[in-house]
Amino acid sequence: MLSALFLSKMKIVKSVICLSIAVGVACSSTAPVATKQTASKNAIDIKVDSVLKLMTLQEKVGQLNQYNGFYDVTGPEPKSGQAAEKLEHLKKGLVGSVLNITGAEQVRNIQKIVMDNSRLKIPLIFGFDVIHGFKTISPIPLAEAASWDLKTIEKSARMAAEEASAAGINWTFAPMVDVSRDARWGRVMEGSGEDPYLGSEIAVARIKGFQGTDLSANNTILACAKHFVGYGFAEAGRDYNSVDVSESTLENVLFPPFKASVDAGVRTFMNAFNDLNGVPATASSYLQRDVLKNRWKFSGAVVSDWGSIMEMIPHGYASNLSHAAEIALNAGNDIDMESYAYVNHLEDLVRSSKVSEENLNDAVRRVLKLKFELGLFDDPYKYCDAQREKEVTFSEPFQKIALDMALKSVVLLKNEQNLLPLPKSGKRIAVIGALAADKTSPLGSWRIGASDNTAVSLLEGLKNYPNAQITYAKGADVALGETKFVSELTINTRDKSGFAAAIETAKNADVVVMMLGEHGLQSGEGRSRSELGLPGVQQDLLEAVFAVNKNIVLVLQNGRPLTIPWAAENIPAIVEA
Repeated sequence: MLSALFLSKMKIVKSVICLSIAVGVACSSTAPVATKQTASKNAIDIKVDSVLKLMTLQEKVGQLNQYNGFYDVTGPEPKSGQAAEKLEHLKKGLVGSVLNITGAEQVRNIQKIVMDNSRLKIPLIFGFDVIHGFKTISPIPLAEAASWDLKTIEKSARMAAEEASAAGINWTFAPMVDVSRDARWGRVMEGSGEDPYLGSEIAVARIKGFQGTDLSANNTILACAKHFVGYGFAEAGRDYNSVDVSESTLENVLFPPFKASVDAGVRTFMNAFNDLNGVPATASSYLQRDVLKNRWKFSGAVVSDWGSIMEMIPHGYASNLSHAAEIALNAGNDIDMESYAYVNHLEDLVRSSKVSEENLNDAVRRVLKLKFELGLFDDPYKYCDAQREKEVTFSEPFQKIALDMALKSVVLLKNEQNLLPLPKSGKRIAVIGALAADKTSPLGSWRIGASDNTAVSLLEGLKNYPNAQITYAKGADVALGETKFVSELTINTRDKSGFAAAIETAKNADVVVMMLGEHGLQSGEGRSRSELGLPGVQQDLLEAVFAVNKNIVLVLQNGRPLTIPWAAENIPAIVEA
């Protein structure tokens, strides 16, 4: 009897001890032993729940509200207007994350506003489009994909994360893992091309590079798989257009890179502007809840694309902004990027039971979890080291990584007559094309963190040929037409006044290197093209030079595949750079 009573008491004590541990550690010899990672995750979940219990409804909504950079802390405090309202929201803890605020000092100052004034002092996450580098720019993602070198692609993303994190950033809206098969679409430059398998492998490599092995380190950043889903299949390659695909295409072409991203541990997803088979992606509970969060067990957070909640109104899917907020949150969209839908309407929607508190809490948990994983609750200023920022930004080691990635991304398409490689001495080399002397355009479309005139131009690169006789003529400008994005494209591209000088330069050369293609800002978001040949009068220039010197090396700079049938037939050497 004593032995039985003793054993019974021991079982009770053991049970109490098991409950008190509460981090998933097994207490029985037959139970599975939890890994350190599982224990850590469970510990974070407990912390998340403890914070959630302290929050008011308004503060919960605030964690789902994301604002674009709006306030230079080094300047005067705004007293009225939208900037003043946003600043007041920061102080009240009604902002969970911001984007486009960079620099260790600026980030520290914005974070300090929240930490000094808000009731619960929940730190902000700082996001930025670190697409193919921050200050130090690597080749565009499509070019990196052309390397087929997964290790170097991962290293390129790792370098970008280290440099961006030194500037206070802890979240990038990359990689874009959309599969696309229409080169008219401008954002084809931002992805890995047409193949779902290669796209999946590159997605994993870039996520590993951005997130590293420890998100709580101060040199890793959250990655974001985007755009879920179908964005790259927009009708006619027109940005933001409708997408209509079969279930087979959805499951076998569009889904695989996103599923691979989840399996690789990506911590955030971004939904898409487009509608998919008649339903805006931001409104799709099938995509965001059924597939992503339930079938694939994604535990991170989903952020809307810029204003995509608000854009459900022009889609004709929501009657007003309140209705759009209701649809989006119920569908599984966690964070509202720049629609002002959640911060203005979500509280009332929960009180009126149009949005359940369960759905709201799920979204808030996901955001808080990211902040614990980043270690921001332990140190909100961990990404704000001005000395580290100074040491790593545009550093020589990072430039070497970018150069290595660039070398591996160049593709030799054609080399008749063994025209390449060019000898470094004894040749008269004519260099033709506006792009050959351009130090900004090669930085590409997503260069928002970089400084202009920091690329090495082709003409500069030829300084490595000190014993060759180099001459240069522009020939013609590149950019075609006007665009609302950049004034530098508003130039006359039908001007042939430079042809004569280019032809004369070519006549007197042993070999001609012509750098033709697209301006760096002719591809990217909102930059679809209906024709895929060489823009402007570049084709005419190419043929005019060929008429006087057939020894041409054509170096292509472009953000999408180009149609070059005449060049493919006539030009002896072609390099895709």
